[in-house]
Amino acid sequence: MASQDATSPTQRSFTDRYRGVIEAFRRSFYILGRNRLTIVGIGMVLFIAVIGLLAPVIAPYPSHVGSVTEFGQSLQPPSSEHLFGTDRLGRDIFSRVLFGARISMKIAVFVVGAALSIGIPLGLAAGYIGGRVEMLIMRVTDIFVSIPRLILPVAVAGALGPSLENVMLALIVTWWPWYVRLLRSEVKEVKESEYIQAIEGLGASRLRVMFVHLLPNSLTSLLVQATMDMGWVILVAASLSFIGIGASPPTPEWGLMVARGREFMPTHWWFSVFPGLFIFINVMGFNLIGDGLRDILDPKSRME
Repeated sequence: MASQDATSPTQRSFTDRYRGVIEAFRRSFYILGRNRLTIVGIGMVLFIAVIGLLAPVIAPYPSHVGSVTEFGQSLQPPSSEHLFGTDRLGRDIFSRVLFGARISMKIAVFVVGAALSIGIPLGLAAGYIGGRVEMLIMRVTDIFVSIPRLILPVAVAGALGPSLENVMLALIVTWWPWYVRLLRSEVKEVKESEYIQAIEGLGASRLRVMFVHLLPNSLTSLLVQATMDMGWVILVAASLSFIGIGASPPTPEWGLMVARGREFMPTHWWFSVFPGLFIFINVMGFNLIGDGLRDILDPKSRME
């Protein structure tokens, strides 16, 4: 009996923590359930992700992703044989759009992930350490931020040459400074709290304070912004391909497909319309998810 009483506080403590996590998830799903547009956004992004992953399986003409030419099928309208029609080389647009989903999701995840991996340490250091470290980081950041978001990737991609890898590098160079500025402002606010001062008083190292205590309490705005940025990254990447400094043929990138089909508008509308439609679905989906995350993570937005 005594041993049971001795262990009961630990069991109760574990149960309380477990219930708290469950309750947080319930509140989050409740808020998501109230926002139908967020559910639509999740569905859009999941749809794009699934068709990208399953493209080799569900694409009726996977060989048409490359430089295959079938001039006898050139510019065929949508039909049961070619759901989205064919392009000027006779390639199945539906198959190419499916593989393009994989490329677009890869660009979004890689660019935002790499930009965050650069921006988070620099933003933490600038916001917490301050002094000369902050001044140096922020002056370099301001140089990049002062250049418009579309001009900088155009300049970088144009200098490096048209390729998918160069597009992603150009976008990483463009996006990381914004995460530095956003996280720095959040960290400077959080580090003044009594909780952080108590941790410092107990002798915690700077790295521990920054990554274990400051970062988790400063991620709200960063997560929302990163989710929305995934859609914008896809849009900018498509824009670079559209103007000829992005992905190079025969890559089935949506922006490149829209650019190739514009000269056949409006008579052969399917050439550009279907890739453009998928760009819209992907960008809109990420924006709707970002709005939903803001409602969940930001108590002030829920009170408005």
